[in-house]
Amino acid sequence: MYQRSSVIRFAEYEADLRSGELRRQGHRLKLQDKPFQVLAALLQRAGEVVTREELRQSLWAADTFVDFEHGLNTAVNKVREALGDSANNPRFIETLPRRGYRFIGPINHSGMTEAAPESQTEGKHTAPLPSPPPASKVPDGDLPTAPRPAARGLLLLIEGAYLVSYVSALHYLIWVRMLARFSFGPTQSFTITSLIIVWSALGLPLRFYLCSGLVFDYQFLGQKFRRIFPFLLLIDEVWSAMAIFMVPKIGLGFAFALFVLAVYSPFAQRMLVRMAYPTQYPSAVAAA
Repeated sequence: MYQRSSVIRFAEYEADLRSGELRRQGHRLKLQDKPFQVLAALLQRAGEVVTREELRQSLWAADTFVDFEHGLNTAVNKVREALGDSANNPRFIETLPRRGYRFIGPINHSGMTEAAPESQTEGKHTAPLPSPPPASKVPDGDLPTAPRPAARGLLLLIEGAYLVSYVSALHYLIWVRMLARFSFGPTQSFTITSLIIVWSALGLPLRFYLCSGLVFDYQFLGQKFRRIFPFLLLIDEVWSAMAIFMVPKIGLGFAFALFVLAVYSPFAQRMLVRMAYPTQYPSAVAAA
């Protein structure tokens, strides 16, 4: 028989029931009181169905006049947002229509202590067990540990740089066409300029979408990125060849370095998305 401690650990998260705090890899996440109470109730009965009526009784007093349905739905959505979870493809909180909710995520039982029989514990004081190491020191799969805002900020910087590169290429299109005509001939110059226009038309809305999702912290951005990654990889790998036209301006050495960075960029973006939205990426789900 096991007895829960005040801290419940699951996946890369830990919930401190005593302080009412939710952390991910040691970093405190913003979660209000009611949503945390919902999470705590589900964690304490992990694997079991907690009905909506049971949640209502534990969250609101009988004489409290409140729109319970709306309040509970909002609280559950806040919990899912904090965990990066999805109602359609849940990793942690499963919805049972018209019944309630169930916590289906993996619980780390190292935070529990085995309860001794009453006859052995009567009149004795047991010393508390040493607590496990902080979650921030536990590696999250193959990803480096970094604050989520830092991963989002760096990813936003990369997406913004691509936006600027598309606009700049269109702005200097005549100069690029003249350079291509001088270097490759009239037929190839027309092909290159046409490719720049088409690639910019494809890349501009994609980068604007990603930048908007990062600015507003769209909780399902990880799932969307997974779907568009093959398309993004194709666009970025072809666009990396634009570094050739920068040789007259910045020199061969810098242009080659820029080319290498552009080739690697899609994989760096994927890593940063996994760091910023870890529970939405398939590898993170598989690791659970």
